Amino acid sequence: MAALRGVLEAAVYVEDLDAAAGFYAGLLGLEEILRVEGRHVFFRCGTTVVLCFIAEATRVPTDNARLPVPPHGADGAGHICFAVAGAELDEWRGRLEAAGVGIEADFEWPNGARSIYVRDPAGNSVEFAEPRLWNIEMGDGYA
Repeated sequence: MAALRGVLEAAVYVEDLDAAAGFYAGLLGLEEILRVEGRHVFFRCGTTVVLCFIAEATRVPTDNARLPVPPHGADGAGHICFAVAGAELDEWRGRLEAAGVGIEADFEWPNGARSIYVRDPAGNSVEFAEPRLWNIEMGDGYA
């Protein structure tokens, strides 16, 4: 059977592309790679791309036959998690706090991995976590 190789892109929905760019590129340091005003801004994050869409614009069917991407969009806050080395989490917390971003949660999971949660300007839940978070056995208290 063919195997999936990982997540190539992840999307969050925003209202303001400039505010999204200020957070994801300005504060987090991701490289902005594509912007279509009034519709989306995309950022490179390692081998993954973070897509920030204005939901109302992406719900409109495309008229571009060469790129027949189906309409999509979401209501309410989404979630994205960035992998961060455990030794760098305190630095990230300080950087976020210095920028006036409130820390919503900072804790250790049952397996000892640490996560920090904040909100982006659109209200999406943004997590910074040690990759070992998912080195778990089901039933380890994650429910």
